[in-house]
Amino acid sequence: MYSDTQPAALDALGNPGAFDEFRVSDPVERKALLTALMDRGITINLSGSDGSAFATMLWTIDAGQGKIAFTADLMEPAVHRLVEAEEATAVGYLDQIKLQFDVSDRMLVHGRQACVLQAALPREIYRFQRRNAYRVRTLERSAPTARFRHPQIPDMSLELRVLDVSVGGCALFMPADMPPVEPGVCINDTAIELDAGTMLRGSLVVHHVTSIQPQARGVRLGCELLNLSAEGTRLLQRYIDQTQKRRRMLSLD
Repeated sequence: MYSDTQPAALDALGNPGAFDEFRVSDPVERKALLTALMDRGITINLSGSDGSAFATMLWTIDAGQGKIAFTADLMEPAVHRLVEAEEATAVGYLDQIKLQFDVSDRMLVHGRQACVLQAALPREIYRFQRRNAYRVRTLERSAPTARFRHPQIPDMSLELRVLDVSVGGCALFMPADMPPVEPGVCINDTAIELDAGTMLRGSLVVHHVTSIQPQARGVRLGCELLNLSAEGTRLLQRYIDQTQKRRRMLSLD
């Protein structure tokens, strides 16, 4: 389902709502994702229901007319087969985020020097984080924290710094002067605040407790993140995207 170039089989589970949490239908967010694909020159793989396929790039976005256009080689047979296919799907990657959307109302448009494959602006885009989820270091200036009650001492409230995060888990810093948390423990009702706009609630399963370095005076708790709501999953994916961008910008300064 998460292979590099093939579309995810959205109807494979026989449940039309199974992928609702991955659907992006907000027009502003959809346009931002498409613009990122276009501006960064990301390779997009188009696949037709008849088995036709070819690699392309997004050439233009016309939100006013509700159209997008992909680069196309008029001499490539797969281009013509895809135009005639009953259905077609686009797949592209923004870092570790897989984007997928339908390509409908396809037609070849000829210009003086080039040919493009025009299609309708997608009404929804699906975002999938790959299973080997990309992990980002949090931005310390936003003071990312996880708050919960100590699993062995319910009367003790903990507020631990979030060191890094992925769509499936996070790492927390546990100071040496606090009662330890053992691997295998499940921590329910955890509140995670990554920044002012990203507040999540879920459960943590502690898988690893590792030393960082002597001067750090604490350990790293490697945790799996469970029971996020659909909105929480989307907020987390957006945070990861935005943090990746900020990290890249900081590295260019």
